[in-house]
Amino acid sequence: MDWQDVLFKFIGGLGIFLFGIKYMSDGLQKSAGDKMRGILEKYTSNPILAVLVGVSVTILIQSSSGTTVMAIGLVNAGLMTLRQAIGVVMGANIGTTMTAFIVGIKIEEYALPIIAVGAFFLFFLNKKRYQYIGQIIFGFGTLFLGLSTMSGGMKPLRELPVFTDFMVELSHQPVFGLLVGTVFTLIVQSSSATIGILQTIADEGMISLEGALPILFGDNIGTTITAVLASIGATVAAKRTALVHVIFNVVGAIIFMILLPVVYNVVLWLGQGVNIRMQIAYAHGVFNFTNTLIFLPLIPVLAWIVTKAIPGKMEEIEFKAIYLDDRLLATPAMALSQAQHEIVRMGQYAHQSLKDATGFFFSKDSKKAELAFQKEELVNELNRKITDYIVKIHQNGLSAGESESATGWFQTVSDLERIGDHAENIAELGEFRITNKLELSAEAAEELKEMIMVADQAVDKALNALEHHDIEAAKEVLILESKLDELEAKCRKNHLQRLNKHLCSIGTGSIYLDLLTNLERIGDHSKNIAQFVLHEK
Repeated sequence: MDWQDVLFKFIGGLGIFLFGIKYMSDGLQKSAGDKMRGILEKYTSNPILAVLVGVSVTILIQSSSGTTVMAIGLVNAGLMTLRQAIGVVMGANIGTTMTAFIVGIKIEEYALPIIAVGAFFLFFLNKKRYQYIGQIIFGFGTLFLGLSTMSGGMKPLRELPVFTDFMVELSHQPVFGLLVGTVFTLIVQSSSATIGILQTIADEGMISLEGALPILFGDNIGTTITAVLASIGATVAAKRTALVHVIFNVVGAIIFMILLPVVYNVVLWLGQGVNIRMQIAYAHGVFNFTNTLIFLPLIPVLAWIVTKAIPGKMEEIEFKAIYLDDRLLATPAMALSQAQHEIVRMGQYAHQSLKDATGFFFSKDSKKAELAFQKEELVNELNRKITDYIVKIHQNGLSAGESESATGWFQTVSDLERIGDHAENIAELGEFRITNKLELSAEAAEELKEMIMVADQAVDKALNALEHHDIEAAKEVLILESKLDELEAKCRKNHLQRLNKHLCSIGTGSIYLDLLTNLERIGDHSKNIAQFVLHEK
């Protein structure tokens, strides 16, 4: 036997197969990705809907890990509760069976023409939409090319007594089969790939359906490693969602192992007249569908278990406007009052984003950067919603005085949004500093910390003035803004002196100067808010 040929065809085929799944998944995500997040956010109000959305999104993007990661991101952003995320994870497990059903269709001989069609779309059509379709078709064809390459590599193993004896042993030792499936998926990190390999081995007559089932259940346990690895060093929400994934698949595998003879007969009954590849796909579908039916009523219990198992406070951001009510537009003065509450809330998030970004710049704690970006995203979202709301208020008619006030508040929204943008810039400067291993001199760091403290006070006082119409606080902002201007001029002068003495590199210097500029602009926007408060009075 030519072992090199067997090995090369197997690992090469596996590589082509994994590339096919990934490439098809990327194409699907590009053509529908932006909508997916919106669908997840909008239609997960109850557990059954959450499961259906999880199924649909995973079928569309062909990646249960992708759906789970999206759900974790939405929980972190406060767009989804942990209970909703549990429903989505269950649905993602059902949706991922689609790959097994695709593999169940025996169309390897058409793999190359399918790839040719995909290549035509990719290289001869310029429209982005057609290129994404080409990517999906190309990935689909490549998936089957990988399968046939693997199959070709494994054919000689049928003649090898050691291998056939091992497969017979697996059929007689279900627990051993379960372990083999788990370990293999832990190594490959793709249940779709390991189930595809299992379908190919079974199709070559190397393993019976009865022997394949425990390996299939093991594959489902092994796939949880992706979520576990993704949650290392992540937020409490991410860890809890990953644990749900583990409990769901491990408990499901135990139940199905106990009921193995029953499951075998059900799959045989369902898969009458179809090839063994499709029978394995049916078994995969039955496993995840039944598992979801068992756990669906237990979602609150699951949420309670993972919350107890992984203690800690989940920093959930309320990712929507909470004061804007369209029913109040009939009374514009009241609607304007509600908009003012929302603007103050937006300002608080912009301020928090600034604190997180400056904290990250010095501490290099990536969680702070993540929070800064999330809060800045919320500030942008509130900016859009408040702007639309104030436009509607104007359309419903305001008195001359109210109209002038609304215009001032409108400008304040813009200033707060800009403070959020500068916070984002600071976080990005922190990332650039870490990536390029740039260290500030002790003197430069102290100067920046002093400026950050003054900028932070300016924003804090401006928000206080805005919320409580506090004239004294507004006047203090003007003093702090002048101090920021003086500090910036002084810091720039000191920086030039350090450059002349070669105490500072150009890379570090550019970050230092950019940070000064952002802090000075934050002072300017705080001053604008303070002047609006003084003018209002």
